[in-house]
Amino acid sequence: MNKIRFLIISIVFIIHGVVLSQELPPINVFYAEDYGAENQNWGISQCDNGSIYIANNKGLLEYNGATWKLYKTPNETIMRSVKAYKNKVYTGFYMGFGFWKRNEFGVFEYNSIVKNQNIQMLEDEQIWGIIEVDGWMLFKSLERIYLYNLETKSIKIINSENKINGFSKVDDVIYFQEDKKGLFNIENGLPKLVSDDEFIKNNFIVDVFKKNSKLLILTQQKGFYFFNNGKIEKWKTPIDDLLIGKSVYSVTQLHDKSFAIGTISDGLIYLNNDGSFKYQINQISGLSDNTVLSVFEDKEKNIWLGLDNGINCINNTSPFKMYNKKSDFLGTIYASIVYKNSIYLGTNQGLFFKEINADKPFEFIQNTQGQVWSLTEIDSTLFCGHDSGTFIIENEKAKNIFNKQGTWKIIKADKNTIIQGCYDGLYVLKKDNATWKLSNKIKGFKNSSKYVVQADENRIFVNHEYKGVYKLTLDKDFKEVVNLEIEKTLSKGIHSSLIKYLDKILYSNKNGIYTYEYKADSFKRDSIYSKLISEESYLSGEMVHNASSNKLWYFSKDHIQYLTPGKISNKPEINSISISETIAKAVPGYENIIQINNEIYLIGTSVGYILVDLKMIKETADFKVYIHKINGFVTNEPRQSLNLFKQKVFDYKNNNLEFFYHVPNFNKILTTKYQYKLDGFNKDWSKPSKSNYAIFENISYGSYTLRVRAYIGDKLSSSEATFSFKIDRPWYISNTFITLYVLLSLFALYLVHAASKRYYRKQRKELLVKAQKELELKELESSQVIIKLNNEKLRNDIESKNRELATSTMSIIKKNDFLNTIKSELVTGGNASVGKVVKIIDNNLNNTDDWDMFQEAFNNADKNFLKKVKKKHADLTPNDLRLCAYLRLNLSSKEIAPLLNISPRSVEVKRYRLRKKMNLPHDSNLTNYILEI
Repeated sequence: MNKIRFLIISIVFIIHGVVLSQELPPINVFYAEDYGAENQNWGISQCDNGSIYIANNKGLLEYNGATWKLYKTPNETIMRSVKAYKNKVYTGFYMGFGFWKRNEFGVFEYNSIVKNQNIQMLEDEQIWGIIEVDGWMLFKSLERIYLYNLETKSIKIINSENKINGFSKVDDVIYFQEDKKGLFNIENGLPKLVSDDEFIKNNFIVDVFKKNSKLLILTQQKGFYFFNNGKIEKWKTPIDDLLIGKSVYSVTQLHDKSFAIGTISDGLIYLNNDGSFKYQINQISGLSDNTVLSVFEDKEKNIWLGLDNGINCINNTSPFKMYNKKSDFLGTIYASIVYKNSIYLGTNQGLFFKEINADKPFEFIQNTQGQVWSLTEIDSTLFCGHDSGTFIIENEKAKNIFNKQGTWKIIKADKNTIIQGCYDGLYVLKKDNATWKLSNKIKGFKNSSKYVVQADENRIFVNHEYKGVYKLTLDKDFKEVVNLEIEKTLSKGIHSSLIKYLDKILYSNKNGIYTYEYKADSFKRDSIYSKLISEESYLSGEMVHNASSNKLWYFSKDHIQYLTPGKISNKPEINSISISETIAKAVPGYENIIQINNEIYLIGTSVGYILVDLKMIKETADFKVYIHKINGFVTNEPRQSLNLFKQKVFDYKNNNLEFFYHVPNFNKILTTKYQYKLDGFNKDWSKPSKSNYAIFENISYGSYTLRVRAYIGDKLSSSEATFSFKIDRPWYISNTFITLYVLLSLFALYLVHAASKRYYRKQRKELLVKAQKELELKELESSQVIIKLNNEKLRNDIESKNRELATSTMSIIKKNDFLNTIKSELVTGGNASVGKVVKIIDNNLNNTDDWDMFQEAFNNADKNFLKKVKKKHADLTPNDLRLCAYLRLNLSSKEIAPLLNISPRSVEVKRYRLRKKMNLPHDSNLTNYILEI
């Protein structure tokens, strides 16, 4: 018994040694503070869009590759199981199970199957497992299995007398173990006994698989067993006893039929399909905890571990393998080399080595304590440039051959001569009887010589980061500098580099890579080589080339690039390997890489090294970008979630928008970077950034489309995530108000126009009034002249008319006097013929023509007089008017008598009568009255 125990312990010890020396895939480690929940994680699942869901002590965790989100368990108990299926996530916990479904804001809401179906669960019952099969979702507790039909919502219950262990789906058949009874499967919703073998009844079954047409059973303590034709037999593997003594808690069979086994205290054990050991990862080698509560393989073949303390994701198919065992060696790797089938690593703690294929830790080479700067093989001899000088490494021992100043680089000058760059200049070592010894220090140059290149037989180039590139011409014995000059075509720079690659001398800094042209004796920037360097991701200009490969390596923040000569043409080819900025790298200016075998290379870092298999590097598979959350907010106020599916038109108050997006990338080596563009707001894509959200503030009204794309490494997503939306116009520029503004504008224009018109009209009127006044003044002046002339003319006319009237009157008077005289003489004579003459004369005396002629002349001389008199005294007769006219002429009664053909006495009588008709006072003068009319 003791021998068996010793054998088992020995095997475990050997295996443990293997584990300590293994290189492991990259591991993403998430602690409770990273995902914002509690330590323990009991179940893992993945939905169709790639997001990972984890059952945590505090609730349901969602990880989309960019952010974590916690949905607390509805009854605030521990969530034990999870299963993502289609657009829902089913979970089980203490006294409950149900599903989560996203609402219109992209946030999960819980729906209880227990409450909806009025299920009476057993006291203290917890759901430990969930499996989907044939349209049913099965929920397993330790006492029951609940079968929930996804279409009809009906429930079936399988009860158990004893504890239910294991819960497996094999070829669409559900298997479970009932303690002390055996292995069962489910047919037509009922349990069916598969085996009641004593081994099965008495050993805890963790999971059941199918292999070689037989059921393969994994037990908690005794490893794998086959069940075939009712018999149990051990699965014989190269390391059958590996799992013996280990407590297995969880397991999953991977895509290639290999097994990832989670243990209680020994971390993860990875077995190949044939049962052979591949690797073991525990807390020493990178896990955050040794207790693996759940194991899950995602679509990208990453292995997820739900641990007792945290969540880990192992990039199992990564071309990179990490080696960071601080128990093997300490410090940052500054130099590395493969020498005589062993790997030598020079660190700031000394020099370490191990055989390439040896399953053992690195060993420290005595006497090399301190900083190692370089490792160089010359003529099958390994030289170590050290802070303490120069060492030759033979038989895993170090011999100091230059115990003075520290040594940077070592180059071979000729068959028996070595030149080494040191802290204070250049030194020469000579071979004497197969022994290398110090010969001399080269005089004339005292600068630190980190980079040394031999240009030709007696010319040495030295790069000093702060001073530039020195071109030294040495004498034939390498004892003295005969000519020194600084290269003027190059700019100095920190972390610049100078090396010899094939037949070229190359200098590099952040501006590019320059090649030395021998004929021109100067450096010229090479456009092809310079493609290795990106100023944005520049770390250092360090270039690495080792004799075992024709590749020229260059390191940046997020890439490792290498250049190889063209296979057919002279044009070199450049290849790029994406690597996350978060991956530990070497100290800038001391990057190193060596070829281990075939296409496997070792890259020294600050915490160990990385192995990369170039054959396994494949183009990143196509991937999608998702917009999973939108917030709207008013400045300085809390953010509000907006509808992802229906709401495409936002109120103008929500013109501050925050978009969240993600890519389900869980590869530790590859960094995800995002670009966005808001059509209608931005013209160009944003710069690639690791930030998975974008904020737009004070977006003006209008229609917009957000476009998001992503890079994983160098791979650009083939599709874009888009979200189209519209910002409504504010109320003050709505159609109603725009119409009002137009009307007000038109009214204002009208008022301005009216005021302007009124102003100009008033101005014009004032001008017209002024002009009118001026014209009137001129017209007045003219009219005054005219009036004066007219008055003069009128006076002349009046005088003329008066003369005519007087002449007419006198003519009438004289005529009547003459006729009266003739009449008197004829009457006196009494002659008979005289009667006729008298009659003729009377006719002439009474002729109205004389009156008419007089009236016309009178009216011309004194217009409207007769009308005025007639108007004032309407009862006057024509004879009265004639008398008035004669009185108007201021004629005497004697002068009037002939005109009226009456006597003067009769005239006085007529005057008297006229006074009475005019109602003149007695004392009033008739003639004066008439003259005043």
